[in-house]
Amino acid sequence: MSTSRAILDATDLLVERLRGLSFSDPVSHVYNPLDYARAPHELYVNRFARGNKRVLLLGMNPGPWGMAQTGVPFGEIPAVRDWMDLSAPVGHPDPEHPKRPIEGFACAKSEVSGRRLWGLFAERYPSVEDFFATHYVVNYCPLVWMEASGRNRTPDKLPAGEMVPVEAACDEYLATHLRVLSPEILVGVGGFAEACLARVAQNTGSSARIGRILHPSPASPAANRDWAGTAARQLRGLGVWED
Repeated sequence: MSTSRAILDATDLLVERLRGLSFSDPVSHVYNPLDYARAPHELYVNRFARGNKRVLLLGMNPGPWGMAQTGVPFGEIPAVRDWMDLSAPVGHPDPEHPKRPIEGFACAKSEVSGRRLWGLFAERYPSVEDFFATHYVVNYCPLVWMEASGRNRTPDKLPAGEMVPVEAACDEYLATHLRVLSPEILVGVGGFAEACLARVAQNTGSSARIGRILHPSPASPAANRDWAGTAARQLRGLGVWED
């Protein structure tokens, strides 16, 4: 079985395991772009998850204007459409939050985290094929949680009991990536992702080196002070990149 097929099979299992889970207030809506944005996500996996990867980078969960719209991790639309050359129809979650509509590749809003992350990679690797020859990017959890106000709610803010079935499903999904891609270096985009990598790597017996880079979210004051320069230095320190 090809690596991309194994990952897509794991994706189907993850979507099924997460379907129907309930979450308490203040969560009012939950989106899963691996479901309604399956078409562009499948293009991403089929094109870029081929063969072993030296480096696996892990995000936390989708942003409302990135992966929630495109089905691609950190899916800033110009990066996905223009650098990756990916585009496909996107459906709608049910129910859909009136303040967080899904417009797919027609969405005019920018996902700052994705713009920063993919912008850094595209600057170093003008050819997208050169980047993905040795790197791969995935999100730990595909769910987007929103409050009635439309405010995003990250998984680290949810009750531990509600996250038990989510973590079980997402750990197995991540474990599949470690098994089939055989990465040598695991990089968490932020502390939450790094902790997930450490836990799953231990459970799967992976000997990969583990580290993290600063999350590019504009909500982080540190990320708003030369995030690209900081992340590049961290990647060099982890042995991902050389000067």
